[in-house]
Amino acid sequence: MPTANSATSFDLGDRRVKRLGYGAMQLAGPHVFGPPKDRAAALAVLREAIGLGVNHIDTSDFYGPHVTNQLIHEALHPYPKDLVIVTKVGARRGADASWNPAFSREELTQAVHDNLRNLGLDALDVVNFRVMMDPNTPAKAIEAPLSVLADLQRQGLIRHIGLSNVTPLQIAEGRKICKIVCVQNLYNLAHRSDDALVDDLARDGIAYVPFFPLGGFTPLQSSTLTNVAARLAATSMQVALAWLLHRSPNILLIPGTSSPAHLRENLAAAELNLPDHALQELNGVADTPRATRAGHR
Repeated sequence: MPTANSATSFDLGDRRVKRLGYGAMQLAGPHVFGPPKDRAAALAVLREAIGLGVNHIDTSDFYGPHVTNQLIHEALHPYPKDLVIVTKVGARRGADASWNPAFSREELTQAVHDNLRNLGLDALDVVNFRVMMDPNTPAKAIEAPLSVLADLQRQGLIRHIGLSNVTPLQIAEGRKICKIVCVQNLYNLAHRSDDALVDDLARDGIAYVPFFPLGGFTPLQSSTLTNVAARLAATSMQVALAWLLHRSPNILLIPGTSSPAHLRENLAAAELNLPDHALQELNGVADTPRATRAGHR
């Protein structure tokens, strides 16, 4: 019987991380803007994650803005030696909570320094450059902003560079500029357009980090997923996470929550067994027209 955690860790840059990590986006206020409703609970879930063995946290200084990084610093600094904090740049928040591109040298440099300051670090483990995924945007458009991050890497402010919200052509262009250690894109049971990309990156030892494992802000509605979860005495999220872990050994997961109980539930997905017949059913969810898809921040 296949298990979800047949490969429990993967190299992210020069660090080995457990494949089931934690995403901090939900710690900010509504619409990922402003402070959390319950600051004590937000701090508690971060400490609980580390206590349960999580050593990969995904964040960004534009979550809040500044909120999630400041919470991470308050809850966890000084950080455990094995903790890898991955952040992202390439966006800024408007006063109306809007999401706006921030690709200039000045904006990217400021974003890196903001992350360093709010996290209390001398160097960032991994910085993902968030690209606006528009098929009409030339792949070459990634060259200038990624070159800025490569310069900051040479200065010692960034250890490793990744990409977020990118097309395969943009990834190929980015790899001409610097080493790419991870790619963060929308991928789940229903949204499988990156199937070939996941496999290509696995062959090259590059991590693939799917966001929205259960469809996004509007959860995936699938009777197949619901039925499989019921038979396995698991939640739909646990099954969706276990399927992703089974999908490829280079997939790293960063499910987010502001609830310690939900956090424990998510992490338990690493121990969930997926029988062959369940995998076959789940693999067919992508062809279900009712599957809901959503975007990413």
